[in-house]
Amino acid sequence: MNINTILSIFAPKDPRFFPLLDETAVILDQSAMFLVELFSSTDKSQWKGLCALIKAEEVKGDKVTGHIFKALNNTFITPFDREDISALADEMDDTIDAINRSAQKVLLYSPDTLPESTRQLSEIIKLGATEVQGAIRKLSNFKKFEKHVRAHTKEIKRLEEQADVIYEEGISTLFKNETNTTELIKLKEIIQELEKSANKINNVGKILKMIIVKYA
Repeated sequence: MNINTILSIFAPKDPRFFPLLDETAVILDQSAMFLVELFSSTDKSQWKGLCALIKAEEVKGDKVTGHIFKALNNTFITPFDREDISALADEMDDTIDAINRSAQKVLLYSPDTLPESTRQLSEIIKLGATEVQGAIRKLSNFKKFEKHVRAHTKEIKRLEEQADVIYEEGISTLFKNETNTTELIKLKEIIQELEKSANKINNVGKILKMIIVKYA
């Protein structure tokens, strides 16, 4: 372990980053919750409002991410390497963006129905977002909660693997059962965007795992 890494762990640090990262994780989790509501709704009149709520969370996420990068530029000693903070903030923001794109495609395409696979994928995304939030909240006391953070990253990976199975089954079912070509194209795009969102959450998990390896 080099001297910079030792300093990053034990020297007095700017406390701003943990609340900001936690705020981003909360926004991610809230976005995912609205996503579940969207893909669980059979009332198309509710879609616009839910998409607007998700968009509002995405805007909030952008602002918090901006605050994180501003703080990085103005801080000498960070809780851990600034590139790790940057990567974590950036990937969480990208995940919120992906969730928003999933929602906006529903609004844009207005499919006749939303297949079961979309609800299942949204629920996996929500579970993954909750795991991310749990891990982020423990970073401020990483040495004490290292095992817990590891457990969160393992669960994030397991959920991503489950999402892959649901995605493949969903696409297969779609091509077997959907006879309307236009609807097939719409739903395929939506399912793919949801799968990308699940992958983005797994990317956050990978960054958390990298942090564990670096500072454990």
